[in-house]
Amino acid sequence: MARIAGVDLPRNKHTSVALTYIYGIGTSRSRRILEQANVDGVKKIQDLNEEEVNRIRQVIESEGGVEGDLRKDTSMHIKRLIEIGSYRGYRHRRNLPVRGQRTHTNARTRKGPRKGTIAQKKKSTAKT
Repeated sequence: MARIAGVDLPRNKHTSVALTYIYGIGTSRSRRILEQANVDGVKKIQDLNEEEVNRIRQVIESEGGVEGDLRKDTSMHIKRLIEIGSYRGYRHRRNLPVRGQRTHTNARTRKGPRKGTIAQKKKSTAKT
């Protein structure tokens, strides 16, 4: 199993698809990486030899901006927005949609499951 940028790539997928399992690499970037590394995108990961895996690894390292570094950058950007007290930071802090979506009826993914109205408990009539 090939391990690139701290991610185990699936053995039975094409290299162009398997590279998209790395955070920060999409389909177009994976094709560009494979083109620079002179590796066929239709080849499966299990069929790659060590030399080809090393070439892919070198191209990814030279471009930069994948996995941990990219995740850290995005979290630092969000933290900065929260610290300066911007509207976007306020929305991040409250776990609400940040980009202007409506929240009256939708946004369940961001807000979580519905709380629901809690019914009043009936008073039990105790017989003495």
